[in-house]
Amino acid sequence: MNLPNKLTILRVIMIPFFLVFLYLNFGWAKWVALGIFIAAAITDTLDGQIARRQNLVTNFGKFMDPLADKLLVCSALIALVDMNRIPAWIVIIIIAREFIISGFRLIAAEKGHVIAAGIWGKIKTVVQMVMVCFLIGNLPGTFIYWIEQVLIYASLVLTVISLIDYLVSNKDVLKD
Repeated sequence: MNLPNKLTILRVIMIPFFLVFLYLNFGWAKWVALGIFIAAAITDTLDGQIARRQNLVTNFGKFMDPLADKLLVCSALIALVDMNRIPAWIVIIIIAREFIISGFRLIAAEKGHVIAAGIWGKIKTVVQMVMVCFLIGNLPGTFIYWIEQVLIYASLVLTVISLIDYLVSNKDVLKD
């Protein structure tokens, strides 16, 4: 088990701890949850960079890294819906996109193709992670509120754009 794969597994292990602290009802718990989420997001960046730089790319990593990202972001979004921090319909669209892309990747894999993350998907992930950080922080103020709203709708738009980009760029995968 190489370092990038260990970082991916660590990210998955961090998710329940993140959720526990997010739901604890005392002052500093949300800041611990935010710290765990940020640490997990950083491992997302690190594992890919290390794997490519040190030629440690594995099939396990190709499978688990995007899955770990989806588990982290989707679990945070679902919890934030429960906390009335983001509308459920937006989260449903975001999660639906993840299911569609995962299914698309599965079809591609059966045909021997690997669909790498596109630039729109990477931008979407970064914006979603920043949005989640703001929503966890739940800071007061009109300016922060508007930043949160811009991030929520930017995440939604980037979700749709990245879905279209994946489908159009890889439409040959669906041909029989």
